[in-house]
Amino acid sequence: MSRQPGRRHLARRLTQLYGGLVLYGASSALLVRSGLGLEPWNVLHQGLAERTGLSMGVVLTIVGAVVLLLWIPLRQRPGLGTVSNVLVIGAAMDATLVVVPDTDGWTLRIATMAAGIVLNGAATGLYIAARFGPGPRDGLMTGLNRHTGLSVRLVRTAVEITVVVTGFALGGTVGVGTILYAVSIGPLAQVFLRVFAVPAASDGSTVVAAGQPGRSILRR
Repeated sequence: MSRQPGRRHLARRLTQLYGGLVLYGASSALLVRSGLGLEPWNVLHQGLAERTGLSMGVVLTIVGAVVLLLWIPLRQRPGLGTVSNVLVIGAAMDATLVVVPDTDGWTLRIATMAAGIVLNGAATGLYIAARFGPGPRDGLMTGLNRHTGLSVRLVRTAVEITVVVTGFALGGTVGVGTILYAVSIGPLAQVFLRVFAVPAASDGSTVVAAGQPGRSILRR
């Protein structure tokens, strides 16, 4: 009987982790279908997909694995959430792109873009609050922060500008959705981190996000 609360706690965290990762991939696919601009890293993924003929989800997975290899010299330690991030998000994105068609008309495109951004914020809150480790791109930024002494905000900005410019040059979509995502994902994630906070198993206190993941995604 004493193990039941611990099992329920772990089950909730796992549900949030994988539910959040699936929702993240699905919400990113909505931004693709809106045609109004993508998240910074997905601008790069779309550009690479255009050049290679691979699906965006496959490119996302490959890039995530490559970024994860960069953790080795930075001495970052991946968690379950890190590896799951690489494997789940790309598959969820591709599955959603198969089901959801391109949008026609400004009203539907704007609604799809808005839904993608808000759901992405919810997905971010879900999987960070599960506390199973940062995604590969987030860990790269915090690793660079630790090794260079530069702020997480500065490192993140430099990295994301680089991937956006590179992705755009390769054919990725940059637009109003990219700008709205950049300015809104931090506040949205903060709200959803509180909504999906998992009570600590030992004393029932609420922990929103532990360690590096929150620092890497949320601008402060």
